[in-house]
Amino acid sequence: MTLTASLLRELVDPTLRVGGRAELCCELAREFENKGDYEEAREVLSGYWSGIGDPPNLTGLERSTAAEVLLRAGVLTGIIGSASSQIPDAQETAKNLISESLAIFESQRYAEKIAEAQIELALCYWRTGDFNEALDLLKLALAQATDDSELKVKAVIRWGIVEIDAGRLTEALRFLTDNASLVEEINSDMLKGCYHQTLGDAHKDLWESDTPGNYLDRALIEYAAASYHFEQAEHRRYLANLENNLGMIYFRINRRKEAHEHLDRARVIFTNLKDIRAVAQVDETRARVFLQEGRNVEAEKVARSSVKTLEKSDMQLPLAEALTAHGTALARLENYGLALSTFRRAIDVAQRLGSFNRAGQLALTAFQEIGDRLAVNEGGSLVSGRKLTEETHSVEHDLIKHSLEITNGSITRAARALGISYQELNYMLNTRHQDLLTKRTPIRRRRKRCLSH
Repeated sequence: MTLTASLLRELVDPTLRVGGRAELCCELAREFENKGDYEEAREVLSGYWSGIGDPPNLTGLERSTAAEVLLRAGVLTGIIGSASSQIPDAQETAKNLISESLAIFESQRYAEKIAEAQIELALCYWRTGDFNEALDLLKLALAQATDDSELKVKAVIRWGIVEIDAGRLTEALRFLTDNASLVEEINSDMLKGCYHQTLGDAHKDLWESDTPGNYLDRALIEYAAASYHFEQAEHRRYLANLENNLGMIYFRINRRKEAHEHLDRARVIFTNLKDIRAVAQVDETRARVFLQEGRNVEAEKVARSSVKTLEKSDMQLPLAEALTAHGTALARLENYGLALSTFRRAIDVAQRLGSFNRAGQLALTAFQEIGDRLAVNEGGSLVSGRKLTEETHSVEHDLIKHSLEITNGSITRAARALGISYQELNYMLNTRHQDLLTKRTPIRRRRKRCLSH
């Protein structure tokens, strides 16, 4: 009999006390979480928590049990909220619930539960791009989880995830490798799979960054190990994430047919799970494959759909990537004005996240894609000596200048070519680019009309 079946049998015991029933529900919810069955986990807690946005009903529960209910409700709010664009401020709500549970555990000096709450709280901060706050919490969790190997491994995995998304790939790889012995001590296939996937992600990103080393083969080895453990754990969601990553790898090595096959499998699973955010991330990867195939119209359509979904979520880093794919597609369709504004949005997102290396890479991508439309692009290389904001200002200046030249100074037609309004272009000229006012056609003064009495 599985643990889940055993817990379900215990729940039907009519002699079970209120607190005992709540504890069993939380344990069962955790089991469903570990398999990626988040809606089932929420249903199990329905006797104490009506759903996202509502506070749990803690009446009659001891403080330790109430803290457990708060923790599970917070974890599910963060997970389900990140997958849906229809749940506003989900991560903030999740933070509040988990923080409330953490305060109770701290008052009881329950070290392992303190560590668990800190690890889950760190994940909420990671989702909203607060990488430093996430790492601080994970440091505290590792110090608390002295006797629980699974908690330590979970903290190590999430530390690696944060470092990877922050662009600190070498540090992530070193940290994950240094803690490999912890993974050998645990029996959880789900956590082992997560560890191997995160390690594979670090290798994949190092390979994509052209860092010298045999990173591609190592990534594929780690992904194979992760796939095995996820299948053993019956975790469909994590299998889908892995398929998406494999799709990205095969795209990068120009094996496009295999890339589409992996992306198809990932999209089917995420669609069945009703995870529209994850579907959007798969679509962003698909857009890159289309771009590589020269299918720019399809790439623009798919990337635009991905952006539309992700901009309604809390996931800022995937949004930056989707914006980059969309900007690239627009540039290749010669919609340079809209491409520029899209690239600028991607750069702004990366800067807000504190990922300045990524912001610089995005700026370079913009200049390379827009190409000879920009004076700042010389031989395909970014002109040095200017700050990123100055480069962006220069890009804007050159595009406006080019648009005015090809439209013989017509503000109306230049604005249309740039994908912006007449009023917006006129404002730019009068504030940021006054030297270009001589390029526009003279303003025609309208004759005053005589009003008849």
